Formats: sequence, C-alpha cells, structure tokens
Amino acid sequence: MPLAIALLLGVVEGLTEYLPVSSTGHLVLVARALGRQAGAFEIVIQLGAIFAVVVHYRELFARHARGLVAREPESLRLVAALACGFLPVAILGKLAGHAIKDHLFAPRPIAIALAAGGVVMIAVERVRAAKKVHGEDGLAAVTPMRAFYIGLAQCFALLPGTSRSMATIVGGQLAGLSTATAAEFSFLLGVPTLGAATVYEGLKSRHELLTQTGGAALVVGLVTSFFVAWAVVATFLRYLQRRGLEPFGWYRIALAVAVLRFM
Repeated sequence: MPLAIALLLGVVEGLTEYLPVSSTGHLVLVARALGRQAGAFEIVIQLGAIFAVVVHYRELFARHARGLVAREPESLRLVAALACGFLPVAILGKLAGHAIKDHLFAPRPIAIALAAGGVVMIAVERVRAAKKVHGEDGLAAVTPMRAFYIGLAQCFALLPGTSRSMATIVGGQLAGLSTATAAEFSFLLGVPTLGAATVYEGLKSRHELLTQTGGAALVVGLVTSFFVAWAVVATFLRYLQRRGLEPFGWYRIALAVAVLRFM
C-alpha cells in the first residue's frame, strides 16, 4: 500500500472513530473512491484510536486498576458496566458478523444507515431540548443495567454507516445519562469492543497485512490514527459540554444524499 493512502486512511479513522458519523462507513467510502476494497487494514488501524483513549484516560485507568486490586465498589461497578456493555455486541457480532460484512459493506446500505442515524440523533436531541432533559453526570451514574441498554444499542453499530459512537451515545442519553457522560462511557466501552475486533481481524488477516499492505504502511496508519483520534477525543468532550449532537445528524444526512447521488 502506498504510504500516502495509509496516511489518508489513518486520518479518516482518527477523525471519525469517536465522532458519531461512522468510521467504518467513511473508510469504506474513501476506499471505494480510491479504487480499492476496504479490508483488514481499515479494521486494524482502529488500534491507534484505541491507544488514543487509553492514553487520554490513563489516570482513570490507573486509578481503577488500583481500585480493582483493593476491591473498591466504584471500580468494580465500572468494570461490571463495561462487561455488560460489551457482551451484547460480542454475541451478535459472532453470530452475524460474516453475513453483515458480505452483504452490507457497500455505498447504498451505508448511506441508508447514515441517514437513519442522522434522523435519530436530531429527533433525540430535539425531544431532550423540548423536555429540558439533561441526564445524570459522571461515570458513577453508569450502572450495569444502563450499560447493558447501551450495549444493546451498540449492536446497531454492526451495520456499517450506523456508528458505534452514535449508537452508544444515543443509547446512553435514552438510558438517562447526560450527553457528555454517555460520550465518555462510549469512549471507554470502545476499548474492549474495538480491541476485540482489532485483535481478531489482525490475527485472521496477518498474512494479508504483511504481504499486501506492508509493515511501513501499517505503522503509518496506526500512528496517524492514534494522534488524530487523541485530538478528537479531547476536543469532542469539550464540545459536548456546550453543544449537542444535532449538527452531526445533519452532516450524516447530507453525506448520505451525496453517496446515493454520486456512488
């Protein structure tokens, strides 16, 4: 793979992984525009975005690691919440992952998912604004039951174009969390969810990655996605403390129209 393409795909992954616009959808569309099929490379470079969250939340992870050793209730509750959020998508992904990949990784299904997700985001934001709903703040508000509801919502993200970030943030809003807290838990939940998918795909496609992609391109994609995603996580959290998700909904709808028109 040319290093310029690896760099471009790394930027796209880093920009879109934690924004509610679908990184998978964008990567498939960009790959199609470049005349290539999205493959293992587009999945494995998620590892860079995963490390970005680990680095950004390094103090939180370290504190809760110590809390687990000390059996502190707050740390045990967070780990239980992450497990409850991860379990539904792990089961459904194992059962339906191949069928989804074979039939839905194409521009039209992606455009439909982008538009549908955009409408849902706009509707949820407007209803919350009309009812003056803020939701509970802080990770302590993420109970295992709320996390399980978020995990069920995350299952929709198996459909390319839906966005794992969108599904989990909206799921968190509907479960009674503030938008910022839902986003923060979404970022943390991405570590086991994306991590499992990346390790699985990397091991399965290691020969393809080394022979067709090349080690240099893989490093460029991973490093680029890491730094871009790290900047996005910090910026997006600050943004959500002042504004809502509606602009991203309109962006999704506009992109869906463009995809249906030109691809």
